[in-house]
Amino acid sequence: MKVMKFTRNKYTSERGTVLFVTLVATGILAAALASYLKLVSTQNYSVARSQAWNRAIPILEGGIEEAMAQINWNRTPASLISNGWVLSGTNYVKTNYINGEFCITKVALLAWPIIQSQGFARIPRQSDGYVSRTVRVTTKTTSPFTKAMAADGVIDLNGNNVATDSFDSQSTTYSNSGLYDSSRRKANGDVATNGDIINVGNADVYGHVSTGPGGTTEVSKNGAVGDLAWHTAGNTGIQTGFANDDMNVEFAPVTPPFTIGLPPTTGFVGTTNYGYLLSGTGTQYSMSSLSMSGNGTGNQMMVTGDVTLYVSGNVSLSGQSSIIVAPGARLRMYVNGASTSFGGNGIVNGNGNATNFMYYGTPNNTSVSMTGNSAFVGTVYAPSADLHLGGGGNNTYDFVGASVSRTVGMNGRFNFHYDENLGRMNNDAFFVITSWNEMSAGL
Repeated sequence: MKVMKFTRNKYTSERGTVLFVTLVATGILAAALASYLKLVSTQNYSVARSQAWNRAIPILEGGIEEAMAQINWNRTPASLISNGWVLSGTNYVKTNYINGEFCITKVALLAWPIIQSQGFARIPRQSDGYVSRTVRVTTKTTSPFTKAMAADGVIDLNGNNVATDSFDSQSTTYSNSGLYDSSRRKANGDVATNGDIINVGNADVYGHVSTGPGGTTEVSKNGAVGDLAWHTAGNTGIQTGFANDDMNVEFAPVTPPFTIGLPPTTGFVGTTNYGYLLSGTGTQYSMSSLSMSGNGTGNQMMVTGDVTLYVSGNVSLSGQSSIIVAPGARLRMYVNGASTSFGGNGIVNGNGNATNFMYYGTPNNTSVSMTGNSAFVGTVYAPSADLHLGGGGNNTYDFVGASVSRTVGMNGRFNFHYDENLGRMNNDAFFVITSWNEMSAGL
């Protein structure tokens, strides 16, 4: 019997080796590719998360800005529960949604409120992934009237016998029983703009002038800017150190504390029947517009209480019409219309104190004109409005108080007297941010 002998095929062995090497190499490449894809995915996620991380800040800033507006124009706990804000525990809370992202803002209503805003930004290509960041800010009060006349744009003191100075209604030295007296004047009638130009012209500015960075102050040959001694000596031009270009102040927009109130009606004070009578303490009134002209008490608004009036449209006083603020009374007036014209006998403030009539113009209020026959005693805060002061009465008691507006224009003869006590006001003072700290959530 013959035995068959089998021998190993060397080509089969080689093919097996090649296949093994190929499989190993493929595995290594697959692992490397998987690692690379994982690296790329991780890097993409990291970039997307970083973008969301950065975007969370402007989201929460929107909440802080809204909270600042809310506490500046809604001072009482009752009025803070408005505009979508609700009371949750001891905090006032609002959630704002912006294109699928949102922020939760809380206000702790202390003497100086604390605001915390948490912004949630969506991570791109993540169905439910959010990044959140939280910022807490503290506040304090500061008066909007730290200057006699402040604006965002051009201030033009055009005309003859135009002057600004100051007094202090709380001082027996620098006022006459709380009233302006030229013999007790001070030189803090400062004029300031965030803009580029102040045209002093031939006016007398008893105080400083300030423009925005790189701005200029133009003075004609008879104009003067400086302290009391500078003016008393008959100097013209700008006293050294009384002009600078460091003005940079943000004027908060006005948000009315309410839009619907009681409609003013006619009413008697004694035997006199007025076209409108505003009375009570804390009473809120509203009107679609206010227009008075002609003679007689039917064309007068009498204020006998501590009240607030919201006018959604324009305001116009002409002829012999007027708004009369009785002694001991106070009126805060909010105007949402484009135009306000205080002509006629204007605002008759029987208190002689600027804090008893306070005018606020919303961003829609773009023009405020004062050409009345009587002196104006009060404040004007209308940062979107062009303020026109013209005419002037027959004495030097034309405007007593302070103003904030977009621009200022004067003509004719006009005297502007700043009450320094307005810079110390607590009521109606604005809250401003004093610190800004990023932190973990939880107020």
